[in-house]
Formats: sequence, C-alpha cells, structure tokens
Amino acid sequence: MRTVRPGIIKWQRRRCYDELSRGGSNVLTRKLVAQQALQRWLREPGKRGATALFPNMHGGRLSVDGVQALLNKYVAKAREHCISLRSKRVSPHVLRHSAAMELLQAGVDCSVIALWLGHEAMETTLTYLHAHLELKESALAKLKPYERAKAERFRPSDRLLEFLNAL
Repeated sequence: MRTVRPGIIKWQRRRCYDELSRGGSNVLTRKLVAQQALQRWLREPGKRGATALFPNMHGGRLSVDGVQALLNKYVAKAREHCISLRSKRVSPHVLRHSAAMELLQAGVDCSVIALWLGHEAMETTLTYLHAHLELKESALAKLKPYERAKAERFRPSDRLLEFLNAL
C-alpha cells in the first residue's frame, strides 16, 4: 500500500484494485467500510503535489519507519478504548499477515494472495495455510474415523532375527 498511487485505483463490482506495472492488478479491499474510507480519502485535496496514495509530509511515499510511527500512534490511541489491544503486539507485519489470513478464509486462492503480498515464491505464502486452523479442521472432518484393529504381537521374520544377531 505504500507504493500505490491515487491515479491507478480502479473500482469494479464492489472491489477496489490498483493496477500493477506488470499488467495485472491487486485487490486492495473487499470490505465495504474500507472502500468507503478509501473513497473519502481520495476526495481529500492532495497535499503538496503528493504522488503517493498515503504521502509523507513532503508528498512522497511513506517510508517503512513512517508507516511504523503512524501505526504506533493510532494503536496507542485505540488501546485507550480497546482493552484487548493492550496485551497485543501490533506491527505492519501483523496487519499484513491478518489481511492475508482474511483473504485465505474468504476463499481467495493462495497464488492470488502471493501476488498481493509480493511473494516471489509460493512456498512463502503456503505458511499461511499451515497457520489456518479452520482449513485443517475441515480437512480432518472429511476423513473417515480411525477404526483400531485388534492389536497383534509383532513376530519378526527369521531373516530379520539373523540380521539383528549378526550386528
């Protein structure tokens, strides 16, 4: 989101996209509340000829430190009203991970999430699948229950006994 420019945002069927230089597009948001907030933000007059969607005080794109500082500021404010946030660590990475998990829960394909996150390898995105407990539970629900057979005593073959005796 740090690199998105206002002029490349497109709205289609309740989805908001930014057009990538690779010719594809990234889904920015599907949540109506987020879309409305983004539309209001886009109506704000640009500051100092800003070229970034979320500009720094000089009109350029926010640095990583700038994003962290803004997040810290608003998390501190939110913690005053939301007690559960007081014990949680909130970082840009946590927000990024949460967004990816929401997309996964909404049924978005892992390859699309990988593009959205900017991952070069699908293996990086597959870690989200490992963290998604609901997917694991639904996969387990599709299995037949394990039926335990009557336990039999192990009887090694003569060949195995000969091998073990030779050691």
